Amino acid sequence: KYYMCSVGEVYKAALPSGLKLESETQIIYNPEANIENSYTSHETLILDFLEKRTISSIQELSNFLKRKDILPLIKTLLEKKAIFLEEKLRENYKPKTELYISLHESIQTEERLNEIFGKLKKATKQEVVLTNYINLSGAFLESNISEVSKQTLIKSSGATSTTIKTLIEKNIFIEYEKLVSRLNETEINGNSVKKLSEPQQEAYELIQQGFAETDVVLLHGVTSSGKTEIYIQLIKEQIEKGKQVLYLLPEIALTAQIINRLTAVFGRKVGIYHSKFSDSERVEVYQNVLNENKTESAYQVILGVRSSLFLPFSKLGLIIIDEEHENTYKQYDPAPRYNARDSAIVLAQIHNAKVLLGSATPSVDSYYNAKTEKYKLVELNSRFKDIMMPDIQIVDVIRARKKKEMKSHFTPELVNQIENALNNKKQVILFQNRRGFSPYLECEKCGWIPNCPNCDVSLTYHQFKNELVCHYCGFSVRTFKACTKCSVEELSTRGFGTEKIEDDIKILFPQAKVIRMDLDSTRSKHAYEKIISSFESGEVDILIGTQMVSKGLDFDNVSLVGIMNADSMLNYPDFRSFERSFQLMAQVSGRAGRKNKQGKVILQTNNPQHPILLNVIENDFIGMYKSQLLERKNFNYPPYVRLINLSIKHRKSEITDQASSMLSENLRKIFGKRVLGPEAPIIGRIQNLYIKNILLKIERQASFQKAKTLLNIEIENLLSQENFKTVQITIDVDPV
Repeated sequence: KYYMCSVGEVYKAALPSGLKLESETQIIYNPEANIENSYTSHETLILDFLEKRTISSIQELSNFLKRKDILPLIKTLLEKKAIFLEEKLRENYKPKTELYISLHESIQTEERLNEIFGKLKKATKQEVVLTNYINLSGAFLESNISEVSKQTLIKSSGATSTTIKTLIEKNIFIEYEKLVSRLNETEINGNSVKKLSEPQQEAYELIQQGFAETDVVLLHGVTSSGKTEIYIQLIKEQIEKGKQVLYLLPEIALTAQIINRLTAVFGRKVGIYHSKFSDSERVEVYQNVLNENKTESAYQVILGVRSSLFLPFSKLGLIIIDEEHENTYKQYDPAPRYNARDSAIVLAQIHNAKVLLGSATPSVDSYYNAKTEKYKLVELNSRFKDIMMPDIQIVDVIRARKKKEMKSHFTPELVNQIENALNNKKQVILFQNRRGFSPYLECEKCGWIPNCPNCDVSLTYHQFKNELVCHYCGFSVRTFKACTKCSVEELSTRGFGTEKIEDDIKILFPQAKVIRMDLDSTRSKHAYEKIISSFESGEVDILIGTQMVSKGLDFDNVSLVGIMNADSMLNYPDFRSFERSFQLMAQVSGRAGRKNKQGKVILQTNNPQHPILLNVIENDFIGMYKSQLLERKNFNYPPYVRLINLSIKHRKSEITDQASSMLSENLRKIFGKRVLGPEAPIIGRIQNLYIKNILLKIERQASFQKAKTLLNIEIENLLSQENFKTVQITIDVDPV
């Protein structure tokens, strides 16, 4: 209801694919069919095929006839009662089983076992297997007998399946199948919870007081203030009460480090749930949470990204939303386009649970809610063990270019600081919020730029794959050797992404070990963990990345952070761009100097006097918050109003224009000046669909539900018209 989506769309988002029932239509031959009916040649072919097989699927029939349009034939045969149709439910999830070995029930005593060993003296291989089984299982010892998998026994004894089969035939072993988990079992470490520092303890007590007064507390703690240790204390308290905790993270990359910290304390009580897991693994986590009361190995702490909200909790006591300001908590496509942070608060209300929002740079919306006493606010303003905040230096790129001091996209100040860090055996993080090698290629002679055939956007050059790629629809093509317009072989790269930075760094510092962390380098299941682990262990000197590197990662040996281009964030045409720029730069700066020594940040920009950059230097969150709040009040933007964004899409631009104009006119009759648009977004065509946006602003005091009801009526009226039946309308409530 709130996000204006269907129950089916919520169902699709909520359940892992393995738990979604699917059906397949089966065609069954009727042996009592009237043979006097007249059948066409194709119908006769189908009946002959079915008579031999009795049952078939539509796809099998289609393949047999080598034609796609077989539904009319099936319909005719159904009318002639020559066939029946039946729907067969198909389950996608199959539990994983393994073969296990145990002693035959006739072997109950050591005397009987010794007798067996006596008989096996001449069968050395069988004797070795039995000895290995006794050692692995602990049979006839006082300790509990462990189950032994067939695979483990084969590996430990160097035996073959044939040897084990012989022992089964001799009634020495029995073989049985057992359901096993696909999830990696975490060792039980049971480390004690660390003692909190004075500022942490004070914040912890204030959070407890806050929970006594309200359901939601916002913890505003500067980078490296030790928020995670406070979270651990709160989790411990909930586990002792027999409650469940949901720990939400904005990015899969963060789970690797947090998993280690949580499992060190809570061991097997911690479960992980995110999209890099296979579907069967997600099903097993889902079932573990569902059967919480029926199994000793049930998870009490779930660590996951936004989809974890839909797990079937029964004893939820606390939801922790770390880095609550991150826009990755928002689902974009497909519907429901929910915000996990806001939805978590509703979920907590259902379970009478508490919510802790945590961030070094809270969203303007959340901080406003705390300041207006909708939430309780707790501040943690000092870094753990009084580590100094990083020294941030703004460097003017225009001045460096005029003096011809630039080395590719590196100012002399950044090059010198990287050199110092490497000489002192320290590590460096370089941040560039654009992946690929270069945003686009351009012909030196005629100015031609390769564009995506499906979208109104230039193709991004990826040097590693030697491809031009569209980051909107996925279209890719081999890099052109010459201009397709004037045939000149002079195509130059323009701008720079993470691949280009990596390339330049390897030229400037050939001795340094470099690794890149962006969407392209982290597609495989364990890629995040491998990159973070190699950087954490000191195998890598320089980490280059997109916004992934800004999200709460903790590296002890990082002394320098380089922000390659602050302007690309600041110049983005969105009312939240200044807020997001501050958050990104403050967060990535917080990766520097996290232990023992003050870190250094070099911030490269064309506009060194920009007020947001001055806020970043002074770590002035309040200054940024106040200036943004004033602007939003003046121009009617959240948190003073609620937004609904409508995207109208069609393959013909004129249909998009007509539909969006008519809808906006009809909405203005109801909502007046609250309606903005229609206007084309920055990218006006994606996947061959032309797009126009309409923005609707609703005052906080007005009925949001009534506005949505009126909006739905107008959308249905538009789509009921013959001209606009094929128009697609996407509704985004509370866009970010």
